[in-house]
Amino acid sequence: MENKMNRKVNIWLFIIVGLIVIAILAAVWAAFTFVQFPFRPVPAPEFNPADLEFYYIARTVFSTINIALLVFLIATYATLFSKTRSEFTIGLLIFAVVFFIKDVLSSPFVIGAFRFHLAGLGPFALIEPMFELVALSILLYLSVKY
Repeated sequence: MENKMNRKVNIWLFIIVGLIVIAILAAVWAAFTFVQFPFRPVPAPEFNPADLEFYYIARTVFSTINIALLVFLIATYATLFSKTRSEFTIGLLIFAVVFFIKDVLSSPFVIGAFRFHLAGLGPFALIEPMFELVALSILLYLSVKY
């Protein structure tokens, strides 16, 4: 029992130290990057109707579908947690809620409501929500199936 506990402590210690090292390396990299390219306010990019018409409408669709999938996942995990009281299920529930908050805050509806814009991203505006849609669909399928 004590050996198993020491192993868990070692794993968590390794994870925490690894994350600290990664954070320090990222900070050093960012510091050197900003020294070479000092931060200057970037003027708003020119309005490109092609971007708005396709990429951002598609991003809005993907974002809204992702939010709906997360609502279903949250409901599924909440129901499952009420039946099992499993720590793993509460972890999945927290994961889904955090992703839900992220998706709501990064939705083009919310960004537009605060008078910001996503101009200039082109096809890169679609990559993240498309991969997230695939991942959430698989997660929802597996959650409902089992």
